[in-house]
Amino acid sequence: MIPAWYPPLVESPQWQAWFANGKPANVLDIGCGRGALLLAHAAAHPELNILGLEVRESLVRWINTVVDGERMPNVRALWYTLANGLDWIAPSSIHMAMYLFPDPWPKKRHHKRRAFTPHFLSMIHTVLAPGGCLYLATDRPDVDEYQRAVLAADPRWTVRDCDDASWPFHQRTDQQMFCDRKGIPYVRYVAQRQ
Repeated sequence: MIPAWYPPLVESPQWQAWFANGKPANVLDIGCGRGALLLAHAAAHPELNILGLEVRESLVRWINTVVDGERMPNVRALWYTLANGLDWIAPSSIHMAMYLFPDPWPKKRHHKRRAFTPHFLSMIHTVLAPGGCLYLATDRPDVDEYQRAVLAADPRWTVRDCDDASWPFHQRTDQQMFCDRKGIPYVRYVAQRQ
């Protein structure tokens, strides 16, 4: 039996319930947090269907309250954990995925809890269309080093750093805004699916 506090499994996506046009998502925001970037990107790109995945149910409820209150037809947050996989998303259907400022799990004994693993990369590779991009950002040098090592071990990705000119999001995440206010440096890069 699955505990009530555990995010539910998704057996089949409810695209018609989640998006006004009834079409599947073509952008994933993995670990969308409080949704600043998710909501701003959806408002700036009404032609995209953007699905945010977040493990904290309270944040998902808050985001979806905003989405419903503002009548945003192209965005939805889903209470979900990547531990359950992404088999319910059609292969090669996502054009862009974001994995920005993930929980660093800084203690060595907690590294096993990091979602960014070879298996994670395989799942993202499957759902991304050829040439699709996984955008990454972190303010933690140890997380940056770890993610780059995982990417370097998988030849199906081409990685390049991004600056303000090459970063496709004019909006900022909540963590990015915090870093900017506090003068905390962060890195941004993209892994492109081959």
